[in-house]
Amino acid sequence: MEAGGELKQRQVLILFLLLVVVQAGGELRRYFVMEEIERGSFVADLAKDLELGVGELAARGARVTSDHKEPPLQLDLQTGKLILIEKLDREELCGPTEPCVMPFQVLMKKPLEVFRAELLVGDINDHSPAFPEREMTLKILETSPPGTVFPLKKAQDLDVGNNNVQNYNIGPNSHFHVSTQSRGDGRKYPELVLDKELDREEQAEFRLTLTALDGGSSPRSGTAQINVLVLDVNDNAPEFAQELYEVQIPENSPLGSLVVKVSARDLDTGTNAEISYSLFYSSQETGKTFELSSLSGEVRLIKTLDFETRASYEIDIEASDGGGLSGKCSVSIKVVDVNDNYPELTISSLTSPIPENSPDTEVALFRTRDRDSGENGRIFCSLQDDIPFTLKPSIENFYRLVTKGALDRESRSEYNITITVSDMGTPKLQTEHSISVQVSDVNDNAPAFTHTSYTLRVRENNSPGLHIGSVSATDRDEGTNAQLTYSLLPPPEPHLALASLVAIDADSGQLFALRPLDYEALQALEFRVGAADRGSPALSSQALVRLLVLDANDNSPFVLYPMQNASAPCTELLPRAAEPGYLLTKVVAVDGDSGQNAWLSYQLLKATEPGLFSVWPHNGEVRTARLLSERDAPKHRLLVLVRDNGEPPLSASVTLHVLLVDGFSQPYLPLPEAAAEQGRGDALTLHLVVALASVSSLFLLCVLVFVAVRLCRRSRAASVSGCAVPQGHFPGHLVDVSGAGTLSHSYQYEVCLTGESQSNDFKFLKPIFPNILSYDSVRKSEDNPTFQNNLGIGNLSTDY
Repeated sequence: MEAGGELKQRQVLILFLLLVVVQAGGELRRYFVMEEIERGSFVADLAKDLELGVGELAARGARVTSDHKEPPLQLDLQTGKLILIEKLDREELCGPTEPCVMPFQVLMKKPLEVFRAELLVGDINDHSPAFPEREMTLKILETSPPGTVFPLKKAQDLDVGNNNVQNYNIGPNSHFHVSTQSRGDGRKYPELVLDKELDREEQAEFRLTLTALDGGSSPRSGTAQINVLVLDVNDNAPEFAQELYEVQIPENSPLGSLVVKVSARDLDTGTNAEISYSLFYSSQETGKTFELSSLSGEVRLIKTLDFETRASYEIDIEASDGGGLSGKCSVSIKVVDVNDNYPELTISSLTSPIPENSPDTEVALFRTRDRDSGENGRIFCSLQDDIPFTLKPSIENFYRLVTKGALDRESRSEYNITITVSDMGTPKLQTEHSISVQVSDVNDNAPAFTHTSYTLRVRENNSPGLHIGSVSATDRDEGTNAQLTYSLLPPPEPHLALASLVAIDADSGQLFALRPLDYEALQALEFRVGAADRGSPALSSQALVRLLVLDANDNSPFVLYPMQNASAPCTELLPRAAEPGYLLTKVVAVDGDSGQNAWLSYQLLKATEPGLFSVWPHNGEVRTARLLSERDAPKHRLLVLVRDNGEPPLSASVTLHVLLVDGFSQPYLPLPEAAAEQGRGDALTLHLVVALASVSSLFLLCVLVFVAVRLCRRSRAASVSGCAVPQGHFPGHLVDVSGAGTLSHSYQYEVCLTGESQSNDFKFLKPIFPNILSYDSVRKSEDNPTFQNNLGIGNLSTDY
């Protein structure tokens, strides 16, 4: 009982020291629990031990991991407490191993940190000692002196430490007592000690009860029966050649392999020298692994060995002769490790995707392990050569996979990384583990237009909202970083109302004309468009767009001369003596279009005498085609068509009135058409007809008298006519047609009619104007009637 008390005190001292180590902290944290305690029991305040706030555990993604099976622990992230989630059976977990340690790690992801810890499972006295045999037989010579020791088979107890077998005793008797001895490993075994000489004739057999007691707080016990047979004298017991056999056997040895052969001899003869071998003591596991031949002493392998499960075995062998004497030896079997376990790799954390512009980014944390030992258990890791990643060792076989520098998603968006773990054994074994890492995009590429400049063409008079072209840009990024928005950039000329002319679709880059364009007002337009992505910050680029307005044939030819808006038509005078090709007049027209749309051609569309006149198609000159005859009518009307070269062609017409005269002294008579039009304008009343007839008769008489006077006095100008005959040489700017042979120099006149009178009186004579007027002059004359009258254009008929 005193020995039991000392053991209890020692156990309490060990537990106290263990708790002190746990509280001391350090790199390796240890926690202690007893087996068979209820699930949900509190193990430790992990947040306090790690000096972290309660909220930090959840924020950093803390969790409990283990190299073996899942640890029976749960971390409450809200309170920081470590809780037991299942009942523990120390014997099932660790068997005879003491202390029973379950290593685990506390892994935190943000930032990455690993804390190593161990859970020590304490033993309770939940198993009773049990002998391998319920009955044991001892054969003792009657000549054995007092004090002789006879080894007995020990009891087995699955508990450890103080809860294992601590003491043996036997029932009261007069010849024997039991002595409890300790092996080198601390296990207790019994020995039967002879207290008094035996006398076979007095008592040939003893039946003793052997009791094994453990040291638990509530001691448990187990019993076995000992049958002691007193033998006649056999004074030589078998002796082994070695008291201890030490052998090594590779773990991959085949079944049936010879492990060791033990040998004993006996100096006696006869049956006292006949030796048989038996296992004196072995555990159940040992008895299932090895087999002993009782005749030869050979120990053979009957179960596959595993160094990682158990590295050594101890066997006690007994040699007994026929006289009942025996000897013992021990066999120590060491299992030799071979490289039969592949390295293991466990990914603790993996970050994917990772930003492309983040250098030295930690991608993964993993742990390696090899269950072999020595060189067979030494491992190293490697990566393939063509990837921008590297391995950095961390604590205790932990490795970090990090990037060598910033990545470029546009070059490669995904990496398949193969981690190779090799050991140093012979032959070398290796394990490959592949992980896929995605590279996420950042906005590091500006949009790029397919062209630096675009040239678009649109025909004028387009419909509003017409699609005139598109610009296109690409972005090497992806997602929102590659979603582009197009816009018109402010023009360099602030007065240019670009937004009222052109619009762009922000999503597609299509350009539209907002209103009809006029080539005559705007031939070309340059502006810039921008493309911006939707990244943060946004990147942009720009391109130049040239918009060319194409001319359409939307302007008809405009006749400058002869003017068609005069109050009275102009009449051209043609001398009857004119030669063929005589230039009567020239039709002058312009076209507001350009190119072939402004190429004009002239054509005589209709004439009173079709064969008398011709119009040159390229310059509009009206010339005589033949000589005049007496049969030709004195008055002619010509309809000249001016046509452009557009598609479809547009045209304008002009009417020319020609009066044949013998000379420029012949009075100018209005054409009947003009008189008819004027007559219709007076409502054709009867009184007006009579008045007009009277006035016409008087006018005719006056004309005849005037012509007669003019023929007689050609050198003098009539004061009534209002026209002055130029004297001397004509100015240089006048058209001289004397060379044509049609009129002499003295017959060069300008014939004008007043707009209000039907008479044939000459209003005035003045120097002849050029036939072709500039476009600007005509516009001024159209806008300013006074200017027309001053130039004489309002009543201009023909210049010669």
